[in-house]
Amino acid sequence: MRGGVSLRYGVLVLLAVMVLVPFAGIVLAALHPSGAQLDGLSIPDRWSWETFALAWEQGNFTNLMRSSVLIAVCVVPLAVVMATLAGYGLAILKVWGRRTLSFGFVMGLTLPIEVIVVALYFNLREVGLTDSYVGVILAEAALFMPFGVYWMQTHFSNVPEELVEAARIDGARDLVVLARVLLPISWPAVTTLSVLYFMWSWNQFMLVLVMMQNPDQRTAPSGLGLFVGQFTTDIPLLAAACLIVIAPILVVYLVFQRSFVSGITQGAIKG
Repeated sequence: MRGGVSLRYGVLVLLAVMVLVPFAGIVLAALHPSGAQLDGLSIPDRWSWETFALAWEQGNFTNLMRSSVLIAVCVVPLAVVMATLAGYGLAILKVWGRRTLSFGFVMGLTLPIEVIVVALYFNLREVGLTDSYVGVILAEAALFMPFGVYWMQTHFSNVPEELVEAARIDGARDLVVLARVLLPISWPAVTTLSVLYFMWSWNQFMLVLVMMQNPDQRTAPSGLGLFVGQFTTDIPLLAAACLIVIAPILVVYLVFQRSFVSGITQGAIKG
């Protein structure tokens, strides 16, 4: 028994080292002066925080971060609300054709963005939604919907039916049942979905690159792609730009870590 526990902890420590060492390398590289030649994992002789300011200025991250925040802040609540309503309708209200609809959403999980991005571009161009935040927001919300509906439907399917029946006996309507009975016990699942949506929206690269032709309206990850092409040999500058882009994701995860882990754990146990 002790040997098995030690083995599991050993594997976890090994995986943690495999993740943290490259990240530590990026942090150390970013703290070198811009233009410094690096050879592997090295501690800088002089901590150069100016590299971050230079990367921010050279990469036009003021506009890029504003676009990323605007899109993510709009996509997350819109997609979460729609996924919650759809999951509630399929799992609790048992709407007509729910099996077919559920199958359609599951099939949507297998559809990669690369397959539909060109057709999506031409469709949105016909209605004037290219080079527009609204077009990107609606497109991302639609692309995230299959997973969100599957996630919330699975969660609501594991809610005891007695709770819903008791609320209905008391005269509660469908939306009241959702808002006052189910949502208070569903916050871990909703929070987990929100964090995942934020991460996916923030990291979205190809969709924004295709839909947004104006460089000032692109998001931080898509701007980072162009930044890498301009400063290929300046490793400290590239490392600083990468840390700038991933910093909001780390902050969001750390803030919602407890609810995120709780939601993932509940999903694993119920599944």
